[in-house]
Amino acid sequence: MVAIGDKVVYPMHGAGVVEALEEHEVLGKKQYYYVLTMLCSGMRVMIPQDQVDQVGLRAVVGETEIARVKEVLSGLPEQDTGNWNRRINHNLTKIKSGSIFEVAEVVRNLMKQEVGRRLSTAERRLLDTAKQILISELVLACDKDVDSVESWVDGLIQKNSAGQVNF
Repeated sequence: MVAIGDKVVYPMHGAGVVEALEEHEVLGKKQYYYVLTMLCSGMRVMIPQDQVDQVGLRAVVGETEIARVKEVLSGLPEQDTGNWNRRINHNLTKIKSGSIFEVAEVVRNLMKQEVGRRLSTAERRLLDTAKQILISELVLACDKDVDSVESWVDGLIQKNSAGQVNF
């Protein structure tokens, strides 16, 4: 159950806070909507109350999951899955899943791929989107500012060792 004030993640949009539950009439039908304010963009999103599960809205992760995100970011990248089109579709599926771990994998893989060779424009946009989604959730989960979370993520990937960067 979602409540006002909850910190939540909306797949493909990132993390935000439930600000209100409002009733609106659309096409002659009255319905309740959760109103979210998204952290990174400040965008206001309205989700029908009865469609929360279908859109994948979930609570922000806790400390146990943050430790696992740290492991994912510090881990080795996946093997290159072929051409850029296949890689984009594979990574997009992971982002749409709503799983912070899969989003962390996309960020790790694309950032490490970028070191070896230049990303295509589409892959660069995908990296930016995935990184924004990941950072927005970690900001709310850790109660830290965007810059320190981004530095932590970058440091974990660059050092490639969970023990060398503290958060």
